[in-house]
Amino acid sequence: MTNVLAIYVAHRGALVNYASGILGDSARAEDVVQEAFLRFRAAASGRAATGGLLDEPVAYLYRIVRNLALDGYRRKTIEEQYVDPHAGDEIEAIAENRSTPEESLMARQELKNVLAAMEELPERTRIALEMRRFGGYKLKEIAEHLNLSIPQTHEIIAQGIAHCRRKVRPGS
Repeated sequence: MTNVLAIYVAHRGALVNYASGILGDSARAEDVVQEAFLRFRAAASGRAATGGLLDEPVAYLYRIVRNLALDGYRRKTIEEQYVDPHAGDEIEAIAENRSTPEESLMARQELKNVLAAMEELPERTRIALEMRRFGGYKLKEIAEHLNLSIPQTHEIIAQGIAHCRRKVRPGS
């Protein structure tokens, strides 16, 4: 078994350079060489258990490194095709924009107040406001649904919004 370690130590630098040439990344090359050593050692001890030795241990070690490096290169290529490299930035931005418990409580209370204010609206105004703000409907679609003109629809939605503002934020 010390023979396996001696082979690895003697060729480690060249193996890292070899893997780095395939991967284009020395940090990943280090990982590949370490993984290759573990596989090389397992294969050597498996052979030793049956009384045999590896025929060309250095060539075998290079082959393991080559195969692992090529697998890593393929995986990296596929990841680059399907994974947005800036996705981490978006996730980080979301994490930074998290609200505090106090802000969450205030937002929930404000939502309750808005819903209560909407309950006070005439049914047609409430429906128009819900369709516009929560359903994303266009004025034309809301007008057709309520059998109103587009200007009338716009006016009742504006009235509904003004009513909610007065109730939720009095004095603004």
